[in-house]
This record gives sequence, C-alpha cells and structure tokens, in this order.
Amino acid sequence: MTRSPLPPSVDDRARPAMATSGIGTAIIGLDGRWREVGPMIGTMLGATADGTAGTLIGRSLFDAVHPDDVAALRGNFDELVSGTIAVIDRRLRCLRHDDRASGADGFPAHIHAALTRDADGAAGSVVVQLRDRTPEEAGAEGPEAMLEISRRQLQLFADAVAHDLRAPLRSIESFSSLLANRAGDALDPTGRDHLARIRQAASRMGSLLAALGELSQAMVADLKPGPVDISLLADWVAAELQDAHPGRVFQVRVQPGLTARGDEHLLKLLLTQLLDNAWRFTPEDEPVRIEIDGRRADGRLLLSVRDHGRGFDMRYLHKLFQPFQRLHGADEGAGHGLGLAIAQCIAERHHGRLRAESEPGTGSTFHLELPGARD
Repeated sequence: MTRSPLPPSVDDRARPAMATSGIGTAIIGLDGRWREVGPMIGTMLGATADGTAGTLIGRSLFDAVHPDDVAALRGNFDELVSGTIAVIDRRLRCLRHDDRASGADGFPAHIHAALTRDADGAAGSVVVQLRDRTPEEAGAEGPEAMLEISRRQLQLFADAVAHDLRAPLRSIESFSSLLANRAGDALDPTGRDHLARIRQAASRMGSLLAALGELSQAMVADLKPGPVDISLLADWVAAELQDAHPGRVFQVRVQPGLTARGDEHLLKLLLTQLLDNAWRFTPEDEPVRIEIDGRRADGRLLLSVRDHGRGFDMRYLHKLFQPFQRLHGADEGAGHGLGLAIAQCIAERHHGRLRAESEPGTGSTFHLELPGARD
C-alpha cells in the first residue's frame, strides 16, 4: 500500500481492509486528495505505487473522474464533509492514468464514501471504496457475481456504520470515565447510579460494534482454505477464555487429532463463539465444563461441543441462530445476540452445518459439520 503520513485521528482499523479488500479502497483528505491507496485502486486507475509517474498520493480524486461527472461528485463530496449527507453512493465514470492523454472515455465505476471522525467528533478523512462496473455493464454478471456484489455492499454498510458510531462512543466512554474520576465522590447515590448506567451502556455498545464487525467479517471475508488443526484451535480458544476470565474455573476436554479443511481464522472465530456461549450460560458459582469430540464420516468432520450450563427449551430452537435473538435474560448471561449467528454463518460459508440440541438445566450440545482435511 502507498501511503503518506496520516494524522492520528484516522481510524487505524480501515487500513487492514485496504490491503486485503477485493475492491478498491483508499483514504482521502478533506481537501479531496489521496492520502492512502490500496492496491486495487492503483491497479484500477493505472497508477503505480513506487513514486514514479502515475502515483496518486497527493493528487486530487477528481482528476480520476470523467469531466462529465466531476461537478456532481464534487457537490456530493462537499455535502459529505459538511455533514449534509451521511455517505456518497453513486455510479460514475473513472479515468485511468493515461486516459486523458489518449482521449479514452474511461470505465464505468461505483463509488461509496463515508466520513471518519476523531474522538471529539471532528471530521478526519474520507474512506472511499471504488468498484469497476465493466463486467456488469458488459452483461457478464451471473448469480455468483451478483452474490459477491451483495456481500461487498453489506461490507460497505457495516464499515460505514462502525466508523460513524465508534467516534461518538469513544467520547461517551472518555468523558464518563473522566467524570467518574474527578467528580464521582461529589455525586449522590442516584447520580452515581446514572453514571454507572451510562458507562455500562457504552461498554455494551462497544461489544455490539465489535460483534457487528465479526458478523460482517464472517459474511464477506475472502476464504483462505487449508488444513486446520481443530483440536489445537479449540485448546487455543479455551486458553484465551481462561485468561480473559481468571475468576472462573474452566474444565475443557478436547479430543486430539481433530482436523478439517477451511479458513483457520474464521474457524477459530466460530469456535470462540461456541465456547463463549458455553461459559456465558454456566452459572458463575459452577465450573465451566466443556467436552469437544469428533469423528470422520464420508470425508467430513462431525464435531460436537457439549456444555453443562443452563440449556434452553427446544421450542425456541428457531430463534437460536437468528441475529439479536436471545433465549435468556441479561441476568442469565445473555450477550448481544450475535454470537451463534456468526458461528452459523461461518459454518455455511464452509459448506457445513451447525445445529443444536438442549434441555433446560442439563446443558447444550452443538453439532458442527465441516469438510474434513485431506489425508
């Protein structure tokens, strides 16, 4: 990735996506000039990343836009920076580096842009995602291509929501913490209770934003399949949970030698959701007991994750994997309602299956089917 120095107000979380996204991603200053450019943007616009002719850094976004579309996009950009509109989402024609000299008409594209803000809510920069629409206009899109487009649009939406919410949330967390430290003793019990509720709500919102990011990742991240040691991943996740909750007793038994084929990062996220669900719904005065077993059948890994927690009524099974659906109240360990939806999404993207069986008071067993690792 080509970059110039950025102010600390730019959200660092945008940068990993720039390097790995299958669509062009960049960061642009409020003056409309390129600050950071992902590799897809450079390829799309015929620019180079080594400082030679064609480098985009420091040049204007509008230089890469067909003259017929510059005025409309410039108006949208000014509205975005001023806060009049939340995002730019439009079609336009873009020019490659040598199109102006050759008189070429450029190529059809789609631009999505959202404003980032710092902890004080001040405008920081603009995150831009650019997609070449040439295959679509040529009539080349089939069902798989349209599905990919839908997935990427979902990612754009999730990224925009996360950027818009993180900055004000950080302000709430910072100022409520400052208030608690400096004036907490001066508040009466009711005031301290109100302040505690604010901080708890901000913490829940932070967890929800993180979970939304994980759901977006589960739905749209490019899969990098390979052999995966499921037993090792399960031990790893269990150790992380124990470290995160040192006051709880964890008794996790993992059958050795369990292997599958898939994306290691996403499968670790799947196991994290299942084990997190197990400890969350185990009463705090009881040890968290989890057994993970598996077997091979017809080239597939059939995995079971059993806990001894509260369990649930199978009459409500249809709600279990739905986002934001909770079968327990907050006082029983219920979280944001996204964990099992994330787990199921990852299983389905691996052409697998996740199902559950349970009985109140006896715990739950989750059955996961995945492609087996090749011998």
